[in-house]
Amino acid sequence: MKKEINPFDYAGNILKALPKGILLTSEAEDCVNAMTIGWGTLGIEWGVPIFTAYVRTGRFTHELIERTGEFTICVPYGDKFSKEAAKTIGLCGSKSGRDVDKLAKAGVHLVEADIIRPPAIKELPLTLECRVVFSQLQTIKDISSRFKKFYPEGVDSSHVGSNEDPHVAYYGEILKAYIIED
Repeated sequence: MKKEINPFDYAGNILKALPKGILLTSEAEDCVNAMTIGWGTLGIEWGVPIFTAYVRTGRFTHELIERTGEFTICVPYGDKFSKEAAKTIGLCGSKSGRDVDKLAKAGVHLVEADIIRPPAIKELPLTLECRVVFSQLQTIKDISSRFKKFYPEGVDSSHVGSNEDPHVAYYGEILKAYIIED
């Protein structure tokens, strides 16, 4: 069962969880992938609710979002801040979906989304269904020198964490927000 919510009523929960890691799910050609993200913004742009996710160009998730223009944000919530959720977030942030089915390995339960293709995850029940309305490559040369440490030269995209690949900012219109209840 899904309890529909206003995402801004839960902004504090989302933004508090984000630095610890939340999941972004993507799907294309029946391949579902989840990636841990620690950067994101929640706000209003063009008069609609937006979640902006930042994905490096070398990531498998980038390929999937480019194909479909959709993603789901899945956030631990309430008693779901469990060791199991932390383990899933850790796994999805340390492996590539090109090489392993991270969600199967984590043993999570996928929940069909209502509007878009990428599913929600029962174990991370606060869910935002998003469709990309704008994307922008963040060119490294234009980033403040303060933040160049996140883009070390000579560290390719197979490296977990900081590498030389720039991010694409995906502005996802939040089409639906809910909490998955047991």
